Amino acid sequence: MLTVNHNFIDDADYARLGEVVHRHCGINLAGGKKEMVTSRILKRVSQGGYETITHYLDAVLPNPSGVEFGAMIDALSTNLTHFFRENAHFEYLTRTHIPAILARKTAQGVPRIRAWSAGCSTGEEPYTLGIVVKEALSHMRVHDAKILATDISNRVLNVAVTGRYKPEVVEAVNPALRAKYFKLVQMNDGPRHQVNGDLTAMVSFRKLNLMDTWPFTGTFDFIFCRNVMIYFDKATQARLVERFWQQMEPGGVLFTGHSESLLGFAHKFKYVEPTIYMKMPDSAPATNVMSG
Repeated sequence: MLTVNHNFIDDADYARLGEVVHRHCGINLAGGKKEMVTSRILKRVSQGGYETITHYLDAVLPNPSGVEFGAMIDALSTNLTHFFRENAHFEYLTRTHIPAILARKTAQGVPRIRAWSAGCSTGEEPYTLGIVVKEALSHMRVHDAKILATDISNRVLNVAVTGRYKPEVVEAVNPALRAKYFKLVQMNDGPRHQVNGDLTAMVSFRKLNLMDTWPFTGTFDFIFCRNVMIYFDKATQARLVERFWQQMEPGGVLFTGHSESLLGFAHKFKYVEPTIYMKMPDSAPATNVMSG
């Protein structure tokens, strides 16, 4: 392994890195992130045997479809998640939204649920959604429920599709639900909680760059996009929220992260409560598109 000669990224290299990353996946590297970015890029430089950051960027940036470009995006992405994170969202689903979905769709003769976890990381969020939906439907004759889970990172998707988690990762799951939806298995490196087959059958994992064309045409009853848009500038956020609105079933709900808000740009969602926004059943724009 070669020694890295430069332990910093100069302004010109940082600018071209930021431009390419923003164009590729919408991530905004401006705003005091240079130290964090430098640290993460240096690891890739060292592991790849490049002499300097400049040499690394010269080799990697021209090829967005390359393996190392994907590894670089993985390194720049922050993937913090856990089961039942920001639990108020799941309580809202159980208490309010899923009953409303089923009442409306049963009346229409199509009692089914479709959901999307956009930026699913290592899978804890979509599997939590699966548990919540299954529990809500346990006393109903509704079995047509599917969850799409997408992320730009191959690394986190590889973890998610296995459905196996260390014991400390599932501590936030109620013991009764843990016993119902996980099986303890012994691996070479220790015990793991394996998500059961019914749950994995409900969740489909796919790689997706949110800036690309979305390869699906159906609409969703609710979309979770939490702690993803904080990495985007306002213009990118606005475009993404509009696309979510177009992909949402009337009466559907968008959930964002606790540090995210749709305040600051025009949108068609109606503010319900902090981090919860609804596409009105009549699909009319919200009265005050700047709310929330």
